[in-house]
Amino acid sequence: METKTVALVGTFDTKGEEYLYIRNLFHEVGIQTLTIHTGVFAPQFKPDVSNEEVVKEANVTIEELVEKKDRAYATEVLAKGMEKLIPKLYKDGKFDGIISFGGSGGTSLAAKAMQALPIGVPKLMVSTMAGGDISPYVGTSDIMMMPSIVDVAGLNSISMQIFKNAVFAMSGMLHFEVEERKHEKKPLIAATMFGVTTPAVNFAREYLEERGYEVLVFHATGSGGKTMEALVSSGYIDGVLDLTTTEWADELVGGVLKAGEHRLEAAGLAGIPQVVSVGALDMVNFGPIDTVPEKFKDRLLYKHNPTVTLMRTTKKENQLLGNKLAEKLNMAKGKTTLLLPLKGISGIDVDGEIFYGPEEDEQLFITLKKQVTNDKVTIIEREEAINEKAFAEFAAQELIDLLKK
Repeated sequence: METKTVALVGTFDTKGEEYLYIRNLFHEVGIQTLTIHTGVFAPQFKPDVSNEEVVKEANVTIEELVEKKDRAYATEVLAKGMEKLIPKLYKDGKFDGIISFGGSGGTSLAAKAMQALPIGVPKLMVSTMAGGDISPYVGTSDIMMMPSIVDVAGLNSISMQIFKNAVFAMSGMLHFEVEERKHEKKPLIAATMFGVTTPAVNFAREYLEERGYEVLVFHATGSGGKTMEALVSSGYIDGVLDLTTTEWADELVGGVLKAGEHRLEAAGLAGIPQVVSVGALDMVNFGPIDTVPEKFKDRLLYKHNPTVTLMRTTKKENQLLGNKLAEKLNMAKGKTTLLLPLKGISGIDVDGEIFYGPEEDEQLFITLKKQVTNDKVTIIEREEAINEKAFAEFAAQELIDLLKK
């Protein structure tokens, strides 16, 4: 079996015995270590990669960090250096997986560096922060986080068991491989879905798969949109079926499922064929109904379930949404089709349903038709609701046609 190497990241200036214990555990299971020191002061043992090498990537010296005596500044510099250095070390074949141990500071130091590694590279963070909101640390990557239970400083009966589990988990990821089934590589399609656009995406996915495409479905819940954009930017995706652009409603109006200001950019800037629609732009998402901001209490609200409350977008908001989508579509450098489902943009925006709003939808459509000026973008209006099979299959075939042009 080929010997594997794990990058062991830590602040070795204040912790010595813990990391020596962890390093020895890795050696006992047949894994070599590349120790990387991310502390400010001299380490307790000689690492393979020094803190001087780390901060050099950020154009700073250790002497400057020591003299400044600013913990926040030191953390920022070390994190920046790690973000640049770690991908280089991986590209040079210096390690096969990466693991870190720390509190909020140590976790922050390693987070951006791990996020910069390709998807599929084993990444494990043992952290005191793993019990809370881990989105700042994980981002759109496949980082795994393990609660440290106790502080990672020092050895005790609890920390030693956690360290063992972490080492064994990383060992499993590095040592054990299942032979992949031989199959023809298929063009990879990214599609966006929400609960109220599920039928559309399911129809389209089945249509595409029957014709030899592999479809990855991303839920438009903020993190889903960010992840899809990241994968597209990284070159994994051949075509995008972005039927559900609802995250922009939360971004502009103030909901909880925001995907950031760069949503709907990656495919266009990369010149990747894309079919875009306006799925679920009739709604803004909040948590339980008592969490809806006071300024929205008199709006049309729908209790989707005990933890999700939806708010119908207005004509004014749809004009803003149309302008924003047009702005993003006007950036497209590749073949793009914008599909407008004239009979309803979500499962509850059709005749007889609670969010049915033909005037609001019409404002969205008018704005898009007026503001989209990019000659790379073709606008097609369809006399169906978004979840009708005919609409979904037309969208899928349109993407196939763009991919073949």
